[in-house]
Amino acid sequence: MTPIDTTLLLKLGISAILGLIIGLERELKRKPVGLKTSLVICIVSCLLTIVSIEAAYVSPKSDHVNITMDPLRLAAQIVSGIGFLGAGVILRKGNDSISGLTTAAMIWGAAGIGIAVGAGFYWEATVGVILLIFSVEVIPVIITYLGPRRLREKELSLKATIEQKKEIKSIIEQIKSEEITIENIRIKDLKNDLHLLELKIIVDFRKKTVDIYYTISDIPGIIDVEIESL
Repeated sequence: MTPIDTTLLLKLGISAILGLIIGLERELKRKPVGLKTSLVICIVSCLLTIVSIEAAYVSPKSDHVNITMDPLRLAAQIVSGIGFLGAGVILRKGNDSISGLTTAAMIWGAAGIGIAVGAGFYWEATVGVILLIFSVEVIPVIITYLGPRRLREKELSLKATIEQKKEIKSIIEQIKSEEITIENIRIKDLKNDLHLLELKIIVDFRKKTVDIYYTISDIPGIIDVEIESL
């Protein structure tokens, strides 16, 4: 019976801890890929990397046959294979906005961390996780307050039902007067002589969606309002 290599157990343990950190970050944000998924990805990626490396050095050799293997050949397939999981969390909403890209990137990152630990790069993997969490959690906050104006704004989808066609132009002007930038306009006639005004608007990130809803609802001529964050 082959004795247990404590180094291999250490690698799996470190990959589990680092995967746990990544999973907790996603779990706290209620994302589809959370704690358990990140742990599985990181640990199994580490395990496959260990198998890939060990198999390369224990492959049979003789005087007639010399089998050579790439130590990281199996690990290389993890990077491409993990793309199937990443594709599963990327969603396209009805308003043509795409969500889940960060989660997909975190899945890919968790696999990369597992490979790094499996290959023996402990400190590099640890620093990688620290930078990963810092990039996802801290840098966006800093950029939001200190970055260009465009990065301090948020996009919203606004739908308003209007009673009189002649009031559409004045309503749009009143919306602009509330320090709301309009990027896209779509007007549609409804039944009962009503009209649907669909806008993609840009506002300061500090403005609450509820406050914008109240502001738009108070504009004369608007029957009902629907606002959605993009």
